[in-house]
Amino acid sequence: MSIMVPSKTPALITPGQQALDSALHQLGHAAEHLGLDDGLRTMLATPRRSLTVSVPVRREDGRMDVVQGFRVQHNVSRGPAKGGIRFHPSTDIHEVTALAMWMTWKCALVGIPYGGAKGGVSVDPAALTTRELERLTRRYVNEILPLIGPEKDIPAPDVGTDEQTMAWIMDTYSVNAGYSVPGVVTGKPMTLGGSLGRAGATSRGVQIAALAALGRSPDGVTVAVQGFGKVGALAAQYLADVGCKVVAVSDVRGAIYSPTGLDIADLRAHSAETGSVYGYRHADAMSHADLFELDVDLLVPAALEGVITEENAPRVRARLIVEGANGPTTPEADEILAASGTTVVPDILANAGGVIVSYLEWVQNMQAFSWSAAEVEMKLRDLMQSAYGEVKSLAAEKGLTLRQAAHLIGVGRVAEAHQMRGLYP
Repeated sequence: MSIMVPSKTPALITPGQQALDSALHQLGHAAEHLGLDDGLRTMLATPRRSLTVSVPVRREDGRMDVVQGFRVQHNVSRGPAKGGIRFHPSTDIHEVTALAMWMTWKCALVGIPYGGAKGGVSVDPAALTTRELERLTRRYVNEILPLIGPEKDIPAPDVGTDEQTMAWIMDTYSVNAGYSVPGVVTGKPMTLGGSLGRAGATSRGVQIAALAALGRSPDGVTVAVQGFGKVGALAAQYLADVGCKVVAVSDVRGAIYSPTGLDIADLRAHSAETGSVYGYRHADAMSHADLFELDVDLLVPAALEGVITEENAPRVRARLIVEGANGPTTPEADEILAASGTTVVPDILANAGGVIVSYLEWVQNMQAFSWSAAEVEMKLRDLMQSAYGEVKSLAAEKGLTLRQAAHLIGVGRVAEAHQMRGLYP
């Protein structure tokens, strides 16, 4: 028996619903291979807790807007819930549920004692002033306060949020507690208990996964990065630092291409100054769609979900895809890429660097202790390389794709935790 995904009219499927359908499809495949019974499959497919809240925001001109916020704890069998908070206009309960589920498998795969969670607010942060963002964040935190805590659910930054957002969350929680609680969030500023190495951890993990999957010298390896944001920009930089030639990048405003390679440090400075890679003087403009079809060695999708689809997958020419984003490849596209011989390092492995170093930050907070940047990077590298080795070995042994093998390991470990704990009452 497989987990059923509700059929919908294609025109009515939102990005969030598409992400959730993909997550359930992946879970169904893993559950089938693992031989899980129907009750356990249903339990793994169902979030432990889902909260939808109304978040009123007082605007600078005196108006009051009301937006929706969400927090989903998918599973807590292996430890407290862990997952980011995103501010994005398309965020909905389906997207947040899918992301929470992927986080569950991700934590289990890389061997850290967390369950999966995710949060979000349906808002465009670029349309708000700093004071409006602060009011929005604090009110959202107040609404989800019963769910979060250093031993219950630990948020982190995601799309549209950053270390300042985490500082506001920590302060709001701490004011309610009556004392400082740095362990309630990760991805904080250093002065509030953040960890060295956290800011670029997801990108560093993408680099580690890419180098492991390449299996050869990175010198001259051509790379295209879709999404030049928090993850994509630093992933491009780290890949360039080891000798790769990044020839194309994109962001929400446009895409650029240079066959001789981009100066990533200069491009990051341009993007910081102008707000986009668009208009960079040392590269040619190209369409977002064309970036996916470039003849490159490595493609890094590092933006949002569902960008490699059944429609464009046949034209993807990269032989290796390393997923910096969550859920960038649909199940239909996965089948096409596998049939064409394209290797895909899946999101729950490739972008696990962020949650790994979040875990290290949380451990430091709970122990009132700190590690050096070199120690944090060493621990990150060890966990990433160990997880990649396990996934590659299982894939070779059972004739699976890397994604299928990664989900078998992640889902299997969570299922084992359920079975060992039993059902109460």
